[in-house]
Amino acid sequence: MLERKEKYGPLSPRQEKTLKRAAKNIKKTREMVNGLLEIGRSEASACICCRFQPSRTVHEVVLDGLETELGAIFDESKEDWKENELYQFFSENGVFIDISPRVNNIEMLQDETKFRQIFLNLVTNALFYRKKLVEIKMRIKNDQFILEITDDGSGIKLEHQDTIFKQYTQIQGAPSELQRKRHGLGLAGALILARCLGGNIQIKSDKEQGATFCLTLPIRLESSTDRLIGERPQSS
Repeated sequence: MLERKEKYGPLSPRQEKTLKRAAKNIKKTREMVNGLLEIGRSEASACICCRFQPSRTVHEVVLDGLETELGAIFDESKEDWKENELYQFFSENGVFIDISPRVNNIEMLQDETKFRQIFLNLVTNALFYRKKLVEIKMRIKNDQFILEITDDGSGIKLEHQDTIFKQYTQIQGAPSELQRKRHGLGLAGALILARCLGGNIQIKSDKEQGATFCLTLPIRLESSTDRLIGERPQSS
């Protein structure tokens, strides 16, 4: 109805807003289902690799995360934003990105779908628990891609830092309104995906001092007998 108004007739502003919100919710539900499927594929050691620029993927995922948090509907024009416009929008919404020059000029050979899912889980977690700010840093060290996501939220006690990576587990004593909104799969799934890609996720945090999640991945996922690796076709 949104894309074929010539067939179904014009929509009022209220109808168009309602349909866009419904379409967004359907998209988010599909992404959640696909995320669960990716976890299953990871546990079966199945990966499909392609070449991609991690900095570009990070920008796209941050936009998706802010869309979810703000409840906003971004039109297609966001794809045409220049880098300075993106960074201005991010900073206006409390997100600050620091990319080293090496990251800007590098392509990874990894499973981009899994990488996108890992980062989406980490950044939406940071946006959800922050007070005001989220900082994202990207760098390369010894052929490893390092991505750090820091929030200024209430932090995580040392004794709880293993618990948050367990499936369907939530920290006891967390505010009830937070427990209702979280399903205990995001961080656990992110860790499963990261390890499937030859990487890991570590956390640095303390109570009332925010949290930093550090994702480390090899720039190139080497093939082995227990992984299915193929070249995903490049989009034109």
